[in-house]
Amino acid sequence: MHHRVLNHATSVALAGLLVVAVAGSANAQKKYDPGATDTEIKIGNIMPYSGPASAYATIGKTEAAYFNKINTEGGINGRKLSFISYDDGYNPAKTVEQARKLVEADEVLLVFNPLGTPGNTAIQKYMNSKKVPQVFVSSGAAKWNDPKNFPWTIGWQPNYQVEARIYAAYILKNYPGKTIGVMYQNDDFGKDYVIGLRDGLGDQANKLIVIESSYETTSPTVDSQVVQIRNANPDIFVNISTPKFAAQAIKKLGELKWNPVHFLTNVSVSVGSVMKPAGYENGQGILSAAYLKDPKDPQWTNDPAMNEWRAFMSKWYPEGDQEDAATVFAYGVAKGLEQVLRQCKDDLTRENIMKQAANLNFEIGIYLPGTRIKTSPTDFAPLEQLQMMRFKGESWELFGPLMSGEKS
Repeated sequence: MHHRVLNHATSVALAGLLVVAVAGSANAQKKYDPGATDTEIKIGNIMPYSGPASAYATIGKTEAAYFNKINTEGGINGRKLSFISYDDGYNPAKTVEQARKLVEADEVLLVFNPLGTPGNTAIQKYMNSKKVPQVFVSSGAAKWNDPKNFPWTIGWQPNYQVEARIYAAYILKNYPGKTIGVMYQNDDFGKDYVIGLRDGLGDQANKLIVIESSYETTSPTVDSQVVQIRNANPDIFVNISTPKFAAQAIKKLGELKWNPVHFLTNVSVSVGSVMKPAGYENGQGILSAAYLKDPKDPQWTNDPAMNEWRAFMSKWYPEGDQEDAATVFAYGVAKGLEQVLRQCKDDLTRENIMKQAANLNFEIGIYLPGTRIKTSPTDFAPLEQLQMMRFKGESWELFGPLMSGEKS
């Protein structure tokens, strides 16, 4: 080792002024904010490793594994990624504490993919006042796409309004003039959906939507809401609920022997936690939408991008569950950050992170064919395309074209 250092020193001395001149010009182009150096990029992250949403912990673990892989392969533009990930137990007060720790104690360059609507809402003003990027938020709320008021926050997955606009377009095309009953969770998630649905139905919204019934997350069941909507007798039932309540509603429809055209939000399409407990016989023909390739879908068995993901999982995160789509989600968003950092080159300022995040136009193979990740300074919604799917037997079947839920 000593010998090599000596050799290196001699060659540097021989090269003389030339090296000094080159180093000078290279340094002029390098720009750093806290969290970035010639050798390192510090990335902060907040995940529910404990608490009610700890099923999502695998997202943080997949991301850590992906950054390990990048580091082993030489890093990004020669810099190693240091991934600092904290637990907030899905408690917004704790999210605030961890965000402050990342920004003020760890001095990370950015906070990447923090999970959950309540936690991200709690830190959004703080991140923007500190001018620290809150990049690729892991939540489908529409409010992460507000570059005018929150230029330091950007979302990732198709947001709830985008998804609801796709259902509205599908309804107008396939069920023109049919009436709609909406059940929704009384919070940001539910309200975003109703906004998107009304937005997509346009001037027909008030005529077509004959009833809206909301429930609180503290309610034991949604049986009364389902009965209330059934009594208004709409042709179409739009089920905007989280898994526990979605399963209850599907089961209740079965008990009532009521068979409207049934739309189910993407957050509740899990076969294990929704469709199975609701009873497969009650779920036949339910409609929803997807944007990721489902690892359990046999059509992706020999898909090159999914094979690449499987190989990554087997080598870098062998204890991870390859049937859990959350790991596919995490792999995709980690690739999104990799793209941003590569585009930054040697300008690793927080301002340039946001500039590059708002200048994306590329594809990642784990999303449905034809999906493009696109952003601009006025569009902070990277993913806005989904494909319809229908529940058949014990699984979902994709059908029809890839649809865009962009605001027209």
